[in-house]
Amino acid sequence: MVAVARSGDVPDPAEELRGWVVVGVVPATAEAVVARAAEFARRFGTGLACVAVEPDRMAFAESIDGTVLSYPIAPEDWADEIVFEPELRERLLTVLVDHAGPVAFVALTGDPATGLASFAGTIDAPMIVVGSREAGLRGSLREFFAGSVALHLSHRQTRPVVVVPLAPVARTQALPWEDEL
Repeated sequence: MVAVARSGDVPDPAEELRGWVVVGVVPATAEAVVARAAEFARRFGTGLACVAVEPDRMAFAESIDGTVLSYPIAPEDWADEIVFEPELRERLLTVLVDHAGPVAFVALTGDPATGLASFAGTIDAPMIVVGSREAGLRGSLREFFAGSVALHLSHRQTRPVVVVPLAPVARTQALPWEDEL
């Protein structure tokens, strides 16, 4: 189910954002991922859809205008509507200050890989851009239990997936997950 946060700037995602580059963002998104996605959007001559998928909420209905009803997995996190986090939006706007093309901020609920793939399919995106995994034990544990978003995307949908390396290591160094075993 695709859920677009209605903030006045995204009237109909299927039409208004058709053919835009999709970039998956999280609160800890590295600026390099969004900057690289903006570069692809510029090269394709299209807009950039910054998509945040909230895995702690479950969507249960979507109206014809795209409004989504959802509920939090943890009841203490209840909110009436899905919104793109304002602090994240402001941070991304500073990264995109020199980006001349249009930008949309979309909030979804559910599994991140499924949400990104579904949204990209809805708008016929040429690609999905995500960042590489977090280094360190925390990132490895999250991937062990949930799996890599990039890996799920590359195997469960047909669009090209671009993985922006966030912390490349030299050939002589161990890969992040090798040090943690």
